[in-house]
Amino acid sequence: MDLHNYLRKLRRERPLHLTLLDPGKSDTTTIGRLAHGAAQAGTDAIMVGGSTGLSLERVDAAVLGIKAQTHLPVILFPTVAKAVSTKADAIFFMSLLNSSERRFLVGEQIESAAMVHQSGLQPLSMAYLIIEPGMAAARVGKATPLPRDDPRPAVAHAMAGELFGMRYIYLEAGSGATEPVPAPLIAAVRDAISATLIVGGGIRTVDAAAAAVGAGADLVVTGTLVERASMVKEELQPVIGAVHAG
Repeated sequence: MDLHNYLRKLRRERPLHLTLLDPGKSDTTTIGRLAHGAAQAGTDAIMVGGSTGLSLERVDAAVLGIKAQTHLPVILFPTVAKAVSTKADAIFFMSLLNSSERRFLVGEQIESAAMVHQSGLQPLSMAYLIIEPGMAAARVGKATPLPRDDPRPAVAHAMAGELFGMRYIYLEAGSGATEPVPAPLIAAVRDAISATLIVGGGIRTVDAAAAAVGAGADLVVTGTLVERASMVKEELQPVIGAVHAG
């Protein structure tokens, strides 16, 4: 499957929802159950990744567990090269542009490049931008979060990512963030770029999801909402509905 063109085709119809599942937080059985519930709720694809506790064995098992429970495409969202599973369909091949450490700018990418090239994983090039508060993603990635109340740094980083040729720009408030990326910041980035815009972190309500797509997000990611849900389909469906409604 050409996942990039698949996502583009779907996006022409409506904004998309991605479910992020973290093998560092949940066992394989739980990952499969969450993926099944998210698929029933209408999510468009599953992302697999996290900031801590990842190993190739855990990621492989998570991907296989998801594929056993759903027919949805699985996209890796990796932190380190050693956790890149060739069992997924694609990989967000991303650079954390506001990191102060070479490792997260290009180091892990160089280490994994040959394997990605040889494996058949489809690389989806991404500029990953961490916005305040940033949470564990900022801490682990050695990133200085971009300000919430001044869109100019985020816009400049997003424009640089697009000029580098990256097809996706991801604005990330951080897993478990108390507040999502502000709508005015999303709108400012949307106005500055033509790349596919992804927004995640702190989106746990219908209003937050609607605000993100209303400001210009093409894809909305939720993770913590799914992890904490007691009834995944019932709790996630209204949020996905708000995303799809655009």
